[in-house]
Amino acid sequence: MEFRLLGTVSVDTFTGPLPLGPAKRRSLLAALLLSANTPVTIARLTDSLWDDTPPLHARSVIQGHVSRLRALLVGADAEAYGVELVTLGDAYVLRLPETLLDSQRFEELLMLARGQRSPADAVLMLKEALSLWQGPALSGAFAGRPLQAAAHSLEESRLATVEQLARAYAELGEHNRAAAVLRAEAVAHPMRESLAAALMTALYRAGRQSEALDWFHRTRRLLADELGIDPGHELADAYALILRGGPGPDAGRSAPDGHRPGARGPVRADGSGDGGSSTGPVPAAPPAADRRTGPDGGTAAGPGERPAEQPGGRSGGTARGAADGPGPAPGRPLPVPSLAGEPHPTDLLPRAPRGFQGRTAELAALTRAAAGEAPVCLVTGPAGVGKTALALQWAHRNQAAFPDGRLFADLRGFSDTGEPALIEVLREFLLSLGVAPRRVPESVAAAAALFRSLTDRRRLLVVLDNARHSAIIRPLLPGGTDCVTLVTSRHRLEGLIASDAARPVPLDVLEPPDSTALLAGVLGEDRVLAEPVAARRLAELCGGLPLALRVTAARLAGRPTWTLAGLADELADERSRLTFLDVDDTGVSAALRLTVQQLPQDAVHQLARLGHHPGSHFDPYTAAALAGTDPVVATAALERLAAAHLVTETGPGRWILHDLVRLYARGMDPEGGPEALIGVLDHYIATALAAADTAEPGGEPCFVLPEDYHRPVAVRDFVDRPAAMHWLAAERDDLALAAVAARTAGFHDRAWRIILLQWPQVVWRVRDSWSPLLELALDSARAHDDAYAESRVLNLLGWVLTEEGRTAEAVALLERSPALARQAGDRLGEATALINLAVVQAEQGELDTALEDCGRAVELAREEQDAHTEMLALQHLARMQLTANRPHEALESVRTALDLGPEHEEIARRVLLLTTSGEARLSLGEEDEGIRLLDLAAGEAENSGYDEGAVRALQALLRVTAEPEYLKRYEQAVRRLTEDG
Repeated sequence: MEFRLLGTVSVDTFTGPLPLGPAKRRSLLAALLLSANTPVTIARLTDSLWDDTPPLHARSVIQGHVSRLRALLVGADAEAYGVELVTLGDAYVLRLPETLLDSQRFEELLMLARGQRSPADAVLMLKEALSLWQGPALSGAFAGRPLQAAAHSLEESRLATVEQLARAYAELGEHNRAAAVLRAEAVAHPMRESLAAALMTALYRAGRQSEALDWFHRTRRLLADELGIDPGHELADAYALILRGGPGPDAGRSAPDGHRPGARGPVRADGSGDGGSSTGPVPAAPPAADRRTGPDGGTAAGPGERPAEQPGGRSGGTARGAADGPGPAPGRPLPVPSLAGEPHPTDLLPRAPRGFQGRTAELAALTRAAAGEAPVCLVTGPAGVGKTALALQWAHRNQAAFPDGRLFADLRGFSDTGEPALIEVLREFLLSLGVAPRRVPESVAAAAALFRSLTDRRRLLVVLDNARHSAIIRPLLPGGTDCVTLVTSRHRLEGLIASDAARPVPLDVLEPPDSTALLAGVLGEDRVLAEPVAARRLAELCGGLPLALRVTAARLAGRPTWTLAGLADELADERSRLTFLDVDDTGVSAALRLTVQQLPQDAVHQLARLGHHPGSHFDPYTAAALAGTDPVVATAALERLAAAHLVTETGPGRWILHDLVRLYARGMDPEGGPEALIGVLDHYIATALAAADTAEPGGEPCFVLPEDYHRPVAVRDFVDRPAAMHWLAAERDDLALAAVAARTAGFHDRAWRIILLQWPQVVWRVRDSWSPLLELALDSARAHDDAYAESRVLNLLGWVLTEEGRTAEAVALLERSPALARQAGDRLGEATALINLAVVQAEQGELDTALEDCGRAVELAREEQDAHTEMLALQHLARMQLTANRPHEALESVRTALDLGPEHEEIARRVLLLTTSGEARLSLGEEDEGIRLLDLAAGEAENSGYDEGAVRALQALLRVTAEPEYLKRYEQAVRRLTEDG
């Protein structure tokens, strides 16, 4: 048995890898293995399994994954290897010999390698250590923060090992092998300066000086283009070593080819020798046909000058003087001043963006979109997401594809200064293409026609930035089939898609690694690596929005004494976050204001009210409740907001707000907050009532509505029970957030109602960590001094605690409930309280008292003529009678209960009654009938998705039959329960 972290998280056995299942179970295994033989708390596991706020039922999900993982290990005979997954209070520990864990063997091999006197022995051990890696560390797991940090640490250790292996090869004089080892990693990590420096040194010592110098210039350009920084001391020292021809601190023995790097004389930056007697090899000059002759017969360029571009976009070869700037990267020639007799391509592009990070998929999508005939590529996204940066990055990377020029115009569609006149944009384009000023037409139509004519046979790129609508784009489209038009906009510009087959490339916020890399690009990698947790937190608080990240980085760059953690604490306060994300005339608020000012008033009102939404997502009904409108009007407003990328549609009829947009929207109408909150709370109450009535139509309403209840204009209609239960499950987290917001705002009468109305889902998924939410409801009921509410909440909470095995706590709560119900005149509530109390009494062995209380509950329900509560009381009474070894009475109670309601209603209750009936038949020796009833109960539970009921029925079946089909169905039901989280 072998546990793997260095690659895909897995457990290998003689029969193959264990089927670990979903990513979160692999994450749990990874977290336990990273702390092997040490207890790992539930809290730490929660951080590893969820990146955002964990669900309320996180503990149950973790317990389920632990149970399944333990079963897998037991099934693989893990105990024979000394492997055991143990529960220790509120923590778990995975005990195993460290030799079974690949990361531990990796560390052991590194320690052994460090102790070797012979470089050859060290090479063998380091190669064996690196052979343990089968891909990026912790692959296949959900990358929670702790696991991301661990994966980063492991990767850093691997890269350090590669560098150590290269040094060992160098000691053996095998510099070409050192270079081969380092090159693969330097390509994969192009901005890791230590790798680049080591590779340069290895290449130089192998007699490959020109490659070493080329690698330095390539890395220097990359650092400047991507991060806006100069090479660090390691890279600079390696470069200086090559220029002066020195051996370096550990040049090693002579290379196999007989060259001794230390014997070379000084080498000038142009690659020539110094005239000494032992100069090393110099780079060969390019063929005469591809170069212009310089003073030394090479292809020299003057200080700061770049090599001239050849027809077709290729540049000639060069050998640079010491003052030369970096040349263009391969395949990316840069524009140069024209020379006599050479065409001068027009280039109006602004400079390439500094510190550009990520966007690999979007750049590739742009390349695909630009591959058609006369394509129009449309980059869309919210304010500050980096649309212009993406467009310019792509344009600069692909300059060779457009030898006839690159045009650029800022259409200022979202600017205080207003849009430029179309004729002015066309005039600038025409002048740039060589049209004499007096020949530029005065009308837009004529100028556009001339522009199309001039571009008909050219390969031209036209970048139209910041467009507000489709109409301004069309006259600016070039005429050539080889021309590419690149448009950026905060709007979706669906008209341009319809009329000109524009190919959209939507742009979203940056992923966390790219966000922190952007910060590092401005602040320097050392400053970010010194506070990795704070950097990640800053990226989260900025919501991955490049504009917000750049403003944050600008604030920190100008204040070297500030810590990242300190600024993160400032940004954590939502009241001032947007203020901290503005600097000078640039910032998130300014960008959003320019977008909002283009909206009609109804969309502005809707956005302002969305800012007060306590939940994470919304549908047209929720939006309408917030804005005080109806769903039709709300849908139209949401469509306008989505077109402007102010809201994002995550599914049909389901939208979300970016956190920074939410804060901005909240500030648009702060006085409207209480009204919006009441509206959405009452919307949730109305919808949850409709869902509960559809899911459990025989159920008694658990309360009257608040006195100042505001009924929504429209309430969602649920066609059947599955639809209602799906809504309750999908909205669980937002209903919890709404209840918390209600309690915080002092609307206690709404808080407990919103929670209590989820009772069908509580019954359906009773072991799904409902107690914290119900305890909040209990606090609100008591704060409102409502005996009715307190009794009802105690009933449900006590029952949940009983199901969770917290019997003593359940008794303490439930004993108070009947008296509170009587005080409130709630006879049905009293009956429910007696039922739940009886369940606990039965579990504690007080069967006589339990039977008496449950019988009293049946009488109260009959007196109130409430079939639903009577059926509930009979269900539990039957279970207690069966426990008391009175199967005949149990069967009679089940029959009476089933006669009270139609069979298609109360699915959960019917399943439990059939299960009790089947067990009663087994007790009477009627095995065939008992198995038939239990099989019927399990089947109905499976068909309706009631996994708790399926598990109970199948457990009872497995006690009397070893039928493989029942075991398989039982395992599947348990797995569904586990993996639901």
